[in-house]
Amino acid sequence: MSKSETGETGKRSRGRPPLTIDRDAVAEVVAELFVEGGYDAVTIVGTADKMGVSRATLYRTVPNKEDLLGILFERCTGALTERTKAAIAGSDDPGEQLTAMIGLQAEAAVTMRSYMTVFFGGAGLPPDVYSRWHPWSRRFEKLWVDVVRDNMKCGSLPTGNPTVTARLILGMIIWVSRWYRPREKISPDEIASTAIHLVRLGHDPELARAEGPGKRPARQ
Repeated sequence: MSKSETGETGKRSRGRPPLTIDRDAVAEVVAELFVEGGYDAVTIVGTADKMGVSRATLYRTVPNKEDLLGILFERCTGALTERTKAAIAGSDDPGEQLTAMIGLQAEAAVTMRSYMTVFFGGAGLPPDVYSRWHPWSRRFEKLWVDVVRDNMKCGSLPTGNPTVTARLILGMIIWVSRWYRPREKISPDEIASTAIHLVRLGHDPELARAEGPGKRPARQ
């Protein structure tokens, strides 16, 4: 019998054990396990112990590890999608929209760094969640493509293929989750600011509008 079931004194805690499981609480615990030990640390046993519930109780809601990943995936991607939509709705200026989106994605890459690449790749997800991953991925990417296209139209980004450009920007930010190290003390704001500088490096919106689509000023 574990301490979570008995307490520090070795006696079972008073009261009946919970019969239902809060899926948000499951998602939080799974995220913590990812941070502590990566993909291999995410288990039914570890989740139950960390939540202070019996394994049998957890099994009734979450039968296996894939379902643990599915719960975390759906909560995180749902929240990220809603925040991205709110950033777009919060301004009529495409440049401000893209700036806000890059900031949100940089923050997510840092806070979700233990599992972001797993989720954006779809690996390890249960079949039913994986079947929903593709349409979610397309919808999320479309948010970026539309904003990038609007930035190209108004001259905030060089004219080009908006899908390729959006994928490159998004991929650049997602990759932050692979190299980020807290000890380096690089903030999400600094990452976002640098990314924004990179995508606009050497670009003069006024010159672009004057010269027309597809033309770039010659480098000196």
